[in-house]
Amino acid sequence: MKANLLIVFYSMNGTNTQMARWASKAAQECGAKVQLRKVAETVPMDVIKEHPLWLENVEDCAGIEVVSEDDLDWADAIIFASPSRFGVMAAQFKLFLDGLGGFWAQGRTVNKFVTAMTSANNFHGGQERVIDSIYTVMQHWGAIIVPTGFVSPHAQASGGNPYGISATIDPDGNIIDEEAVKGAIGDHVRRLLRITSAYNKGVLV
Repeated sequence: MKANLLIVFYSMNGTNTQMARWASKAAQECGAKVQLRKVAETVPMDVIKEHPLWLENVEDCAGIEVVSEDDLDWADAIIFASPSRFGVMAAQFKLFLDGLGGFWAQGRTVNKFVTAMTSANNFHGGQERVIDSIYTVMQHWGAIIVPTGFVSPHAQASGGNPYGISATIDPDGNIIDEEAVKGAIGDHVRRLLRITSAYNKGVLV
């Protein structure tokens, strides 16, 4: 499918990193051009070093570029991924979005196809609210939101969230029903790319 897909994520313990990589792989298998980008970390390294999983994720993502306005310009479609922090998106992710006022004011966010992914440490950890908060920003952008609905056969097993992809983490840091989440991500990436490609071809007006 002919589309440029940008995947922008922030992750602390690695869950959203994994979800972003699954999305990237699914998109590449569809023939899309993909850029995987992270949101800049704002917490000092001396603090991060006190948390082994956090440090491991930072080191794991060292080779991934920080997202830029050029990346956003390049993209036809964007997947945003942020963990839940007390029921809202992570501060690092919000800071990234807040810094795009000038970009937005130039009309450069209009008609981007967008969707969102998130995770939390329990089933009622604010997953839907995080996705909704990202979509609120996207409405200001004039972007075109592509929710998951219940289109994927994996939708119920992966959390039953019709707004975007969400994952729940067990006490050991593992994604609950991991294969269902991975399957739901793949299904939604393919749907997002089909819609974006149709628009690029002038099928959607």
